[in-house]
Amino acid sequence: TMKNPVQQAASLLLEKLMLLVHVHVRPFLAALVGETAPPVPGDYDTSSFKRGDLLEVPRTLFIHFGIYLGENRVAHLMPDILPSFTDDVQQIQQVVTNKRLILGVIARTARVRVDTVEDFAYGGSILVNHMDRLFEDQVLGSEESARRAEKLMGATAYSLLWNNCEHFVTYCRYGAPVSFQTDKFCETVKMIIRDQRSVLASVLVGLASIFCLGLAPSTTLPTIFIPFFLWMAG
Repeated sequence: TMKNPVQQAASLLLEKLMLLVHVHVRPFLAALVGETAPPVPGDYDTSSFKRGDLLEVPRTLFIHFGIYLGENRVAHLMPDILPSFTDDVQQIQQVVTNKRLILGVIARTARVRVDTVEDFAYGGSILVNHMDRLFEDQVLGSEESARRAEKLMGATAYSLLWNNCEHFVTYCRYGAPVSFQTDKFCETVKMIIRDQRSVLASVLVGLASIFCLGLAPSTTLPTIFIPFFLWMAG
């Protein structure tokens, strides 16, 4: 049976919210009840990793990305609210808790940080340079990729659409910030908006993008209400 368009939109928004916060289902639920789930231990052989490699960790609903810097260190962009309140490097460098991460998404603040492979991968499997096939001749030298990552270290703005972990690694390794996950999400939203039978779903998605994705209300509000007015006129 076909799902109600509103139910479909609600499911989509829940999935993309989880993508935004870069967490597993269990840590996400733990955060809601005030608990912090420890990183899942992993046994990673880093001997095959080279400085400048692009690392991917596939999850159920998203992929997390980082640049390997050598000596079991990975640079990656993560939402984090703490840099907005303190410059204490020791506090900031601690493993990002779920609360810090979720508040960072809401406040649209992030940090390019360095963590161990274990903390970066959080128990997931790691793909190495898996995106190279999509860029072919655009792959920069390994040292150039690593240096770009190191130059971007520190606090930065966060946006799923314009500045997420995938934008960070593609800039470092290929010279241009690109996010295929974002493109996929935007195409899904466009399909919902084009369907006049999903008027309420369109409004919900548009409003969610204002609050969760960092879109400017001046450009988003007209777009989300267009299908509503067409529906009323029809």
